[in-house]
Amino acid sequence: MKKKMFLITLFLFVIFVISLVIFIITKNNILETITISIGITVYHFAMRLIVGFVINFIMKNKANYNNIWFREKKLEEKFYKLIKIHKWKKYLPTYSPDAFDSSKKTIKEIIGATCQAEIVHEIIMVLSLLPISMIPFLGGTVAIIITSVLSMLFDSLFVILQRYNRPRLIKAMNRFKKNVNKI
Repeated sequence: MKKKMFLITLFLFVIFVISLVIFIITKNNILETITISIGITVYHFAMRLIVGFVINFIMKNKANYNNIWFREKKLEEKFYKLIKIHKWKKYLPTYSPDAFDSSKKTIKEIIGATCQAEIVHEIIMVLSLLPISMIPFLGGTVAIIITSVLSMLFDSLFVILQRYNRPRLIKAMNRFKKNVNKI
């Protein structure tokens, strides 16, 4: 997934540059709209890669899962049942499957990865709204608002997924520790 995302971002960037050059030469209004749309799409892809890289460089999947930020809140379990997360969570892509692979990582490392992934997606949610600040300069109000909000909502699914999985992983880890201590 990492390689695909990088290649897609690179491809979109090249298309953006070509479109921008042609627009500057022709001053075509339709091409201006296309160029802006491609540019915002490049932003959304590149921003995700950069945020993931920076947070991984800083945290290295070693977040403190006991931090109050990562603890399950009172109404979350009811919310998860309401949205039936157990039915759709398997369809979400995983950027870094190795970080969640129980054959390669300890359960504690996987729990740390859920914390880090949550932070990454929360930052991305905020940054997804940044293009809205460009509306006065670029126009395209409806398109920018729709893409920004949909992008933010898409990343909220990953935050929900991490917050759903983490308490279950912690319970499994604690059961395992309890059983090991009995031996």
